[in-house]
This record gives sequence, structure tokens and C-alpha cells, in this order.
Amino acid sequence: MIEVNFDGLIGPSHNYAGLSLGNLASASNAGAEASPRAAALQGLAKMRRMLDLGLTQGLFVPLDRPDTAWLRSLGFTGSDDDVCRAAWRDEPALLRSAMSASSMWTANAATVSPAPDTHDGRCHITAANLATMVHRSIEHEHVVKQLRLAFQDPRYFAVHPALPAVFGDEGAANFMRLAPSHGVRGVEVFVYAEGRFGGFPARQSRVASEAVARFHGVSRDDAIFVRQSAEAIAAGAFHNDVVAVANENVLLAHEQAFAEPALVHRQIRDRMPEAVIVEVPASRVSLAAATRSYLFNSQLVTLPTGGMMLIVPAETRETPEVWSWLTEQIAAGGPIGAVEVVDVRESMRNGGGPACLRLRVAASAEAVAAIDARFLLDAAKCDRIQTVVESSWPARIVPSDLGEPELWHQIRAARAALLAALGFSEGEL
Repeated sequence: MIEVNFDGLIGPSHNYAGLSLGNLASASNAGAEASPRAAALQGLAKMRRMLDLGLTQGLFVPLDRPDTAWLRSLGFTGSDDDVCRAAWRDEPALLRSAMSASSMWTANAATVSPAPDTHDGRCHITAANLATMVHRSIEHEHVVKQLRLAFQDPRYFAVHPALPAVFGDEGAANFMRLAPSHGVRGVEVFVYAEGRFGGFPARQSRVASEAVARFHGVSRDDAIFVRQSAEAIAAGAFHNDVVAVANENVLLAHEQAFAEPALVHRQIRDRMPEAVIVEVPASRVSLAAATRSYLFNSQLVTLPTGGMMLIVPAETRETPEVWSWLTEQIAAGGPIGAVEVVDVRESMRNGGGPACLRLRVAASAEAVAAIDARFLLDAAKCDRIQTVVESSWPARIVPSDLGEPELWHQIRAARAALLAALGFSEGEL
């Protein structure tokens, strides 16, 4: 089987409005100047590097912004510009949400169970409702549209709509899969927490995680439901992928990632004795350093040539206690054989590292061939995307710009140019 990483291209409305409570980077950079063009080029460079490594790379496109249909559902009327003007005048927080580019973090787009784990031998994908945050709760209907277009072949894929919003579901950011290899039955680890910790809300309910497992037809013997630690959430680990990451038989997790780590380790090993659990001690890497550097919000991938590589943000290298521990592990010959540093600073400043930017879909070669090819990248397509970004994406946005009609028009035109370059017709997405 092949693992495809579907990255969200960072959209032309990328800005620092500080909308995400509990996300320390988002809060600390609120009000700063954002660089949408640089952000998209950084993300695209990461995707190119994945292709260079011989990995299969996919893409999801930015959502239509400003989301005037959502604003109309809140009572604003008139033309698109009238709606946006009225929202900016009367409820500017609503327009900021309607302008958010947060769909770029496709780890939150959905939860994916590959075919070996499911009752009918198909890859099942459930869109996340993202109910905890207003600006993210408006995404899922549009995300489902992309998912159903990309994965439309019913022989290989089943795409489910988001769960009722009363049960918060944040997708693959709170989900991990362990298996001897991508192509065999594995153990699916659903991480949940409920309540508030350090003033920050937990975002994944156990009810939602259990519902996703039922929809996907994952056996109770193959699903583990574990609680995220209160300490991690209070420290800014708003998703599990800020403190843990897994790939094939390897789990890399902070010592304080889970409320009951010994129980989690035992449950995993009972179901998969060959699992390799690398626990990073708090005495070496504090939770504060983990959330600042996004060591765990890195992509742990299996290379076509064999062995695993951890693809980390530049901030990991710039955090001494984290880089020291990581380089020691690589030198010692552990399960992670190499590390690659990528620059995704614009995304990081809004609270999303390399792992936030991608949704992992493991599928057979036949199933990958059935994916709508417009969502799969190669070098030539990357060149086309780069040309559009360089010519159409805004160079800078500050929060006060969000009320400017010229910016709304530029953002819509930029997205339209991207869709045309990728071969999507008007209205398809």
C-alpha cells in the first residue's frame, strides 16, 4: 500500500487574527502582519521535498473566502460586498472567521481508516465537524465536497459527512494508526479529552471518536480510546498531534501526552507486540519546549528506500533541548533513522506545523490510481501552482485589511486562478 500525504495549500486569506483559543502560537501572533504568498510557497516547497524523497503527494485547495454564504446564514443581506461590509461594521469577529484560511491544516479535515482496518475492505473517511472553534466549524461542508470529489470511486472509498456538532471532532489531529506496515491490519488510536484545562477547551469528545470507529467498521479489538493529559492541553497541546505522532510500528510521544501512559502503552503492545514506543522524557524535553518547537507535530514517514524520517519545522532545530534529544536519538540508531528540517514559519506562527498541514491516506496502488488525479501532485503541477501563487496571492495582510473590498476581490480571484490551473471547473469546489 501507498501512503499519500494530502497537504492543504495555504490560502490567499492567510492572516493572524488569533481565532484559536488554546493555540499559543495563534494567540501570541494575533495582530501581526501575515505573508500569504510566502506562506503558500513555504508549504509548496515542503510538498516538493516530499516528492523528491519519492513519496506520493496530494493537495487540497483553499476554501472560498470570504464565506459570504455563512454570513448570510447569520442575517446579513445584499451582494457579497454588502454582506462583508455589514459584517465588518457590525460584527467584525464574524468577518474574521469568514476570512480564515485555517482549512490549510488538513490534519483536521477528516479521520481516515485504511482498507485493512475496516469491515468492508474500503478506505473510510469521516469529515471532522471542528465544532469547538467558530472559524473552523464552518469548514466541513466544503471539505466534504473536496473529499467526495477526490475519493469518489465507491470500490475503494467511503466518505462520511461530519458528526453532529454537539460532539466535537477534530479529525486526524487526534488519531494515530500503528501497524507492522501500511498494508496490513493495524491498531487505531483515538485520543479524546473533555472539559477545560488551564482555561483552554479540550476539542475531541470520546463519543465522536467512538462514532467514527463505528462508521468505519473498525473492530473494537483494533480500536483504542485514550485520554489526553490535562497537563498537555494546559500547556498548549490543543490537539494530540502536538505531543505524539505515529507511523507504521513506531509511536513517538511525550511522557505527558496521555493521562495514563502506562495503560496506553500496554494496550498498544497487547494488540501489537512489535510496536516500538519512543517516549520523550519531560526531564529532557518540557511540555513548553515541545509545544514551542512542534517536535511531535512533524511528519514521521517511511521512505521508499527503507527506514523512517522525521520531517520537522525549523523551530525544532532552534530549540536547544529538543534538538539535542533528537540528534542523540538519530545518532544512537533508533527507529527514526533521519531528520529533515523544513521552513513552514508562516503556518507555525498561526499554530500549525508540518503534520497539521497534511492528511494521511494509505491505500493500494489501485485505489490511488482511482483518486481524482487533479488532487495528486507532480513537479509540473507544482510549477503551475507556484506561478499562480507568485502572481495572485497577497504579499501581506494585517488584520485591519480584512475589511477592505480590494482584498476580498483579490482573494477570490487568486483562488479562481488556482482552480483553473488545476483543471477544476467553476462550481466544482
